[in-house]
Amino acid sequence: MKTNYWIWYPGDFELYHAMKQNFSRIERGYGWPAFWKSEGFRNRVVFWREYDLAEETFFRVFSSAVGYVLAGDRKYPFGQTIACGPGKVKISVHAGCIETFPSIYVKGDVVCSDSTWMVEDYANAPVKAGISCRYTDEKQNPAVWEYSEKIYLPVSAEVCEGGLLLEFETELTAVLEIHDSRKGRQLRVYCGESRQEALDREHCYYSWTPDEKTGRCPRCAVRYAFIAEDTGAPAAEAGSGAEAAGSLADEIEVKAIHQYTDIPVRASFVSSDELLNRIWSVAEHTFRLCSGIFFIDGIKRDKWIWGGDAYQSLFVNQYLMADADINRRTLLALRGNDPMTTHINTILDYSLYWILSIKAHYEAYGDLAFVEQVFPKMVSLMAFCEEQLEEHGFITGRPGDWVFIDWADLDKEGPLCAEQMLFAQCYKTMAVLGGQLGRDLRLCEGYRRKGEILEKRIHAFYWNEEKGAYIDSFVSGKNHVTRHANIFAVLFDIADEGQKRQIVEHVLHNDEIPPITTPYFKFYEMDALCRMGYLEEVLERIKEYWGGMLARGAVTFWEEYDPAVSQEEQYDMYGDRFGKSLCHAWSASPIYLLARYFVGLRITDPVRREYELHPHLEFFDSLECVLPVGDREIRISWDGEELRTV
Repeated sequence: MKTNYWIWYPGDFELYHAMKQNFSRIERGYGWPAFWKSEGFRNRVVFWREYDLAEETFFRVFSSAVGYVLAGDRKYPFGQTIACGPGKVKISVHAGCIETFPSIYVKGDVVCSDSTWMVEDYANAPVKAGISCRYTDEKQNPAVWEYSEKIYLPVSAEVCEGGLLLEFETELTAVLEIHDSRKGRQLRVYCGESRQEALDREHCYYSWTPDEKTGRCPRCAVRYAFIAEDTGAPAAEAGSGAEAAGSLADEIEVKAIHQYTDIPVRASFVSSDELLNRIWSVAEHTFRLCSGIFFIDGIKRDKWIWGGDAYQSLFVNQYLMADADINRRTLLALRGNDPMTTHINTILDYSLYWILSIKAHYEAYGDLAFVEQVFPKMVSLMAFCEEQLEEHGFITGRPGDWVFIDWADLDKEGPLCAEQMLFAQCYKTMAVLGGQLGRDLRLCEGYRRKGEILEKRIHAFYWNEEKGAYIDSFVSGKNHVTRHANIFAVLFDIADEGQKRQIVEHVLHNDEIPPITTPYFKFYEMDALCRMGYLEEVLERIKEYWGGMLARGAVTFWEEYDPAVSQEEQYDMYGDRFGKSLCHAWSASPIYLLARYFVGLRITDPVRREYELHPHLEFFDSLECVLPVGDREIRISWDGEELRTV
């Protein structure tokens, strides 16, 4: 029996839910919608498909949109049973909706909705309808994302500072539900990723008054919840007096309803090194929390879809869940519609990461259909970027563009070297994927040649032989060296083998070059060192850096960690008390590093699900590991003497 799907204009589902996601940020009582261009979904579309029916058949169309069904020459309302056939018939469904994107569900034995239907928006050529394997029932509403739920009860309760402090076993994305036996009392709930945040009524990001009827607070990131009677006093005075706590511990019941997207974890890692096992486990929990409808940066502060975070998430996803759907949803949401008028997230490098993300997705899953769908948008994005080339052929930011790369003291006067390396890799990506699609050879050759020319110019303008490294800028005359461009030179094979060795010596192993303190760029630095064969060093750095967060009490991995910062200030960021995200997607990179380099699994042909396995067993006395390759799982077992793989 055929599976029926809800269908929509491809990309509209993602754009609608991305808008809801990017508008969900709440900070200390006010909403903060994302500060970049909000891409709109289509309000008016027509779906159609032609059938050659052997006999009469029946079907119904379900939709919350305004519209009608046209079967042959006759119109019908939604919900009515329609008979058609035998013979050839074209069925069209006209749908319009103001509040959300138009979607339909066609139910019948023969006439049913799936990705073979076409859809038009009255502006462009017809395209195949979009679907999701999560929406296959007529009672569903594609405008509503359906979360799975799990109940957590507090593991500890402490009466302090005029209220009750509750701790949950780990960080959650949860709706708190509070039942108070003393009717009519006004309570205030302060949620925090840390104990310190929950107890700081002034600087805490989330504070709520439970709903009068349900006792529920809005969904938010929570590990600690401080509950106190709301007296209306200023935050600085509200906690005075132990009597204010009353007998809250006996009079209220609290549960956390953790809401999550159930994407099965398909990997496991158990080694003889208990610290590595803990790092893997905490990274897994961190990543799952940040993997919902889309890959988001973190679950407390922004909750936005960022291109740089998403790019790194693709690599972790490949080795943990191997879920291609969340890749597609995230990438469609980030790119939006043509014409391109501003960079993704307003950040030049994030537009370039989006191009590279398509290649990373293809190399993991062999998903040529998705590449085919988005390739026109890749072409238009590259053309948009080429409008920003300066006299030497280097890409530069325009007024209003954010040239980011990392939180570091980069010399950004003139075109930045790291950006040129990303752009050169984009040219290579366009040539490779265009070739996979069988695109015009002149188009692919044009991208390849542009990439080669750009790499030659990078060498000519940015390589400094005296320093044995690439400099940030040739315009300023400072010859300033940071790690970032040099890491890209290794990862993208822009540097030759001799230059790579110099980069390791003069940059990556040079303490005079400022260290990277964010897990964001630690990902790239560790990746580069692994490729250069410094596995022992990387393993020690993983234990030191991510293990350092665990030693500070982390139950999820943070947006940034600097061991030189005191514990009293460790949650500060952006000049904001508790501004640091304590559950950040890019901090889950040890999963990728351990699986790719230490277990040694690399996919060689994503279409045929072929792979290579080169484990570095010298680092383990024992190892039991399961890793996904497409729709397969590879099992690796090492007992110190014999290696077994299945």
